[in-house]
Amino acid sequence: MQRSEVNGYLKEAVAFFKAQRFSLPPFAYWSPEYWTTLGVAGDYIRQRGLGWDVTDLGSGKFEQIGLVLFTLRNGLIGDTSKIFAEKIMMVRKDQRTPFHFHFQKTEDIINRGGGRLVIELYNSDSQGKFASTDVTVRCDGLERTVLAGGSVILEPGESITLVPGLYHSFFATESHTMVGEVSSVNDDAKDNRFYEPLPRYTHIDEDQRPLFLLCSDYKTYLS
Repeated sequence: MQRSEVNGYLKEAVAFFKAQRFSLPPFAYWSPEYWTTLGVAGDYIRQRGLGWDVTDLGSGKFEQIGLVLFTLRNGLIGDTSKIFAEKIMMVRKDQRTPFHFHFQKTEDIINRGGGRLVIELYNSDSQGKFASTDVTVRCDGLERTVLAGGSVILEPGESITLVPGLYHSFFATESHTMVGEVSSVNDDAKDNRFYEPLPRYTHIDEDQRPLFLLCSDYKTYLS
């Protein structure tokens, strides 16, 4: 992706969250220049990967395959001082996040408003492939069972719990949708298995200065 594209999607996400009456924390708006003045004061945010993430997962087709996320809070694996994480996401209409599961993370995915959120599901087998077994999940505490590859549709306000090893893919219908994630500690560098191998973070060509730093920019710009 071009940095100018990333900057444009960040501006769009800021406007979207404001329209949804969701307030981001102050560090969402820190400039790259301000980051450089913080020194070690910014280490807690950087080490936990808090902040912006814009990815097309190497597809080159962001509006069809990709996501804008903001990690609001997170811990570190093995550090018991914080054992949870939270993200807010802008899922564009018909924009898909491909099938993947997490080795360790359990997460609740919540439709916070906008259109419907469709979540397609498979159990995984011992080789990490799609299993043919029915999938049972909990949605707001109630069990729901679908066939392998079946879908659960979340209306605004509804949620689903996804456990380790459960393949899921999701996309929004009708309109852009604000999606929340509340989970155990998040480690995007090691805890994702995509069914089709994909890069978690996007290579960015620097045709502009960053509007805001992405969490994947911290090592490059602040080392």
